[in-house]
Amino acid sequence: QVQLVESGGDSVQAGGSLRLSCTASGFSFGDYAMCWFRQAPGKKREGMTCINARGTNTLYADSVKGRFTVSRDDVRKTFHVDMNNLKPDDSAMYYCAAASRRRHFWTSLPDDSAFRDWGQGTQVTVDS
Repeated sequence: QVQLVESGGDSVQAGGSLRLSCTASGFSFGDYAMCWFRQAPGKKREGMTCINARGTNTLYADSVKGRFTVSRDDVRKTFHVDMNNLKPDDSAMYYCAAASRRRHFWTSLPDDSAFRDWGQGTQVTVDS
């Protein structure tokens, strides 16, 4: 059974930093790309960043490029995003998701309909 557990969400001031983590179990973590999505109240869930199975390729939304850095630790089966220079518009529930196809990656950020398994989310609030 796939389990994804996010952590690290918090309330911070604009310009601050956070590291979100996702701990995975129940599948061969190292064989699957991983992505972070976020959803603000009343808005559609949007993809932020993805990293491929080997950690050699990444994708970022334009809104976070240069501020967010994605990484993975296949030994610990964890997946992270370091978020710097946070803005109030970054306030949202953040979710991690595992690709449904082994060793598959995308040429652009995928839609959330491409994912089957999700964590429960971790809340990020950025105060101005």
